[in-house]
Amino acid sequence: MKTLVAPSTTLETPPELSATEPPEERGLERDGVRLLVAEPGGFHHAHFRDLSHFLRPGDLVVVNTSASLAAAVEGTRRGDSAVVVHFSTPSDDQTWVVELRASDSTGPILDGEVGELIGLPGGVALTLLSPRTDPRVPGGVRLWQAKISTGSSVEDYLARHGRPITYGYAKGRWDLAAYQTVFAREAGSAEMPGAGRPFTNELVTELIAKGIVLAPVLLHAGVSSLEAKELPAAERFRVPEQTAGLVNHTRRSGGRVIAVGTTVTRALETVARPDGSVTAGEGSTELVLGPTRPARAIDGIISGWHPPGASHLLLLEAVAGARLVRQAYASARAAGYLWHEFGDSCLLLPERRSRLRAAR
Repeated sequence: MKTLVAPSTTLETPPELSATEPPEERGLERDGVRLLVAEPGGFHHAHFRDLSHFLRPGDLVVVNTSASLAAAVEGTRRGDSAVVVHFSTPSDDQTWVVELRASDSTGPILDGEVGELIGLPGGVALTLLSPRTDPRVPGGVRLWQAKISTGSSVEDYLARHGRPITYGYAKGRWDLAAYQTVFAREAGSAEMPGAGRPFTNELVTELIAKGIVLAPVLLHAGVSSLEAKELPAAERFRVPEQTAGLVNHTRRSGGRVIAVGTTVTRALETVARPDGSVTAGEGSTELVLGPTRPARAIDGIISGWHPPGASHLLLLEAVAGARLVRQAYASARAAGYLWHEFGDSCLLLPERRSRLRAAR
């Protein structure tokens, strides 16, 4: 059984640094959020629209083309008590991994039982089949394998009856469009691949005009509300042959491969060889990056700010090194950067050669 170590970055985030609404509601454009650029030589405070100033011609920016689902559905359980079902990831046998959440956004519901029925809109019932949570995590079962009979695809059902997943720090509800990136093409993510949200069409045009190349991968992200010591769930991914070729060409040519988010990193590193080259591929990935498996193909990463926890921060440390990530998080907190999917961003650019030697 896989084990997960704790990340070195454990800085707590005060509630006042949570982004409680989209930047557009705060009078900003998408690319108007703040951007902290962290390099071994120092830190730069800018705005996301300034991204091209920190990249070079010949760099490759890899983006995720997954679109978000309206993956939260209001339901009822035991005695008509309210519950919210988060649809995370489909399985090959037509079942889904789901999470039960309290309707008042106070957190996960952990007392589900095998065979329990959850009533959903449209006269549909969801049945809890078996626990999916790591049994070593105390406190009850958070993730379940479940079946739902809708008469149509679950994706179609969610489009009719679902809403975007939200958590307690959000101070409102917004349309699904607020949870889509400009790269979104194929629906399948339970939650938005949030690192790509600050990109705009104008910024993409500017990057291309400056000789910076963009390439797509696909990874459908599951629920992000993982608790400490929980392993990331298997997620569906696809790395096209053209993108694999661009990654390999960029590395041979001395350019940098910049992943937009943990989802892109996970997809590319799943098909990365020990020397950092990648192959095309698709399927389901359970890759966990960390101290025993550092990043091989990625030279830098664009990311939002993640609360203390395991998988996302471990991945950032696997790309940029624990010291640089800790320093970046401390600098962001001191400067009042905002956390979560509607918050500010960072660009982590570690020393490339030292990381490649460590990967070997």
